[in-house]
Amino acid sequence: MKNSAHELDRMLALVRERLGKHWVMGAPLGLGKPNHLINALYRAAKADPSIHLELFTALSLDPPRPGSGLRRRFLEPFLQRHFGDYPRLDYMIDLEQGQVPGNIQISEFYFQSGSRLGNRHAQQHYLSSNYTHVARDMANRGVNLVVQMVARDPARPGYYSLSCNPDVTLDLLALVPREQLLVLLQVNDELPYMGGAAEIPASLADFVTDQAQPLFAVPLAPVSDQDLLIGLHCSQLIRDGGTLQLGIGSLGDAVTCCSLLRHEDNSRYLELLQATGSDWRVPQQLSRDWGGNDPFAQGLYAASEMLTEGFLHLYRGGVLKRRVYDHAGLQTLLNQGLLREELRADCLEILWQHQLLPRHLEPDSLRWLQHFGILDQALELQDDCLRLPDGATLANDFLDISQREALAGSALGKNLKNAAVVHAAFFLGSKWMYRQLREMPAAERELFQMTTVSRVNQLYGGQLYGGEQLDRAQRLEARFINTTMKMSLLGAAVSDQLEHGQVVSGVGGQYNFVAMAQALDRARSILMLRSFRGSGKDAVSNIVWEFPNTTIPRHLRDIVVTEYGAADLRSLQDHEVIQALLCIADSRWQEELRREAVRAGKLDAGWSVPSQYHNNSPQTVAHSLSGYRHFASLKPFPFGSDFTPEEEQIAAALSYLQEHSQRRWNRLKLALRSLGGAGKPAASQQAALARMGLESVTSQGKFWRLWLQKRLLCLALNSTGQGKT
Repeated sequence: MKNSAHELDRMLALVRERLGKHWVMGAPLGLGKPNHLINALYRAAKADPSIHLELFTALSLDPPRPGSGLRRRFLEPFLQRHFGDYPRLDYMIDLEQGQVPGNIQISEFYFQSGSRLGNRHAQQHYLSSNYTHVARDMANRGVNLVVQMVARDPARPGYYSLSCNPDVTLDLLALVPREQLLVLLQVNDELPYMGGAAEIPASLADFVTDQAQPLFAVPLAPVSDQDLLIGLHCSQLIRDGGTLQLGIGSLGDAVTCCSLLRHEDNSRYLELLQATGSDWRVPQQLSRDWGGNDPFAQGLYAASEMLTEGFLHLYRGGVLKRRVYDHAGLQTLLNQGLLREELRADCLEILWQHQLLPRHLEPDSLRWLQHFGILDQALELQDDCLRLPDGATLANDFLDISQREALAGSALGKNLKNAAVVHAAFFLGSKWMYRQLREMPAAERELFQMTTVSRVNQLYGGQLYGGEQLDRAQRLEARFINTTMKMSLLGAAVSDQLEHGQVVSGVGGQYNFVAMAQALDRARSILMLRSFRGSGKDAVSNIVWEFPNTTIPRHLRDIVVTEYGAADLRSLQDHEVIQALLCIADSRWQEELRREAVRAGKLDAGWSVPSQYHNNSPQTVAHSLSGYRHFASLKPFPFGSDFTPEEEQIAAALSYLQEHSQRRWNRLKLALRSLGGAGKPAASQQAALARMGLESVTSQGKFWRLWLQKRLLCLALNSTGQGKT
């Protein structure tokens, strides 16, 4: 390890020498930020008001704040254990406190969800952009400095890997002349070394330093009943032999665990479909024509801007196994069943018939045939001949079939090589995910190809071996599954901001995937929507008549899934869209929404919601899942938990308290209830109380506030089913 202070001083001297006092810095979104380098640059600009610093990035990761009261007692020990000495970004601290200096601008195109609501600097400098346009926007803003955390591999001297974040960096390097960019890298040996497009020559960097930095691990979120049923519905819409895009979070985990159940325990999966009504809440024709409920015999391939750990679970479970190859012609022959991954004697003849084997091999054609394992690596071009692996020669002219047969008999490979089961632009996840990627054998890790966002999020990025033709050949039966916050009753989706303009997260790649679903043959966009949020009198419908802004316009409407079913909106007229969405809305708001549509003249007054949808309620959801939630694959944490068993109980209890204390009167009612029998500590709660340091607190003297917190916690534990002996 080099001397950190000396190295950072050397970096700052280089930046001042090359860039003067105008620094426009691009940093990766999420995990790939080199926090030590960014903090050094930020502190230097903060100390010198004559420096103008603009930082363009997204998804600035920051451990949550512990808060106060019960939340603090719960979070402080967990945060210390989970994040340890993770170095916070200084600009995040100043943003939080409203103290970003006037000579510095922090501009993000995507926020951690809800983290910047009400933050003036963040909201005013937010840059609304499709993910595929971010490199362009950075270039237009005059970016002259790129910082990135990278991985290294002793077996690959002279190279680094962009690992978790080749997404925008590679696009930016292709867009901005190299002499106009200063590239600063921080090596982190905890990052897995991802090859392929993510690999860059070490000579590309102007500055490289080793700086230890723990990887930010996202705590796993529990999968609620609402989430699980949405995931179950979605799992019927995924086509075997197809393509999957999926995001992070509990809804993505729900899709993953239900898809694994479909594959690994199909009889129980079918039983669950029937018990929950999912077999009819997802229209049978929609499931039959666009998805299925059988195990994944052919398997799936993933083309997803984000490599989530759900994909690793699908890979380990035998679902993510459809291999693709970055050559349009080769992939097309595989799709047609004319070629197989195990190469047969007639392979070269098939390539010849489809004009993929030229009459005369040249360096480029020999290179791609060897790259994919079709021809032996030992085969060499030598003047007008080919030197075969056994040392013999063969004329480099394949017009005659006998020459093609001779080449196949002497130099044909055994199996195709250099496949991918995933193409992704960035990754972020848990400690388990990072460890899995690090410890994979290099050849297996090559199946997980990290590449540019321009390649993954649209149809025009794969130029090396076929461009759009390649993307279309690989992305068969694509299902792009994303989350949205609200839907208008006419089919527009709201995913990034609130009605008063405050940005919750950002557009990211959602528009890209929705548009791609309209452009690809046999592709569908699926938007997952929790039909409501909140509880009791504070509950509100997430399906609304209208909303002042839109992320996905209604002319791109496709499939919408709530816990109450799936609505196929493609090609529907307005009154049909309204009817379909009302059937998957919560029954508490169906009639009010129906009347709004009638008043607007968009729905006949005589139409009513069919009777089978009158019981769309949380109680119906909970009841339908009650006999299945104890199965390991359907538990709230289906892929393990970062919490201890006691912490899982406490987390559920604290969520209950938060949901039921939105108003002052509700908080008072909770406090009064806790003083009765509902708040009495039970023997089974002692471990949870001990974890919170409340096990011996009494109502005597100055500790009465802690005693009330104890009673509230016991009330919540009882109310969430954790207080039973």
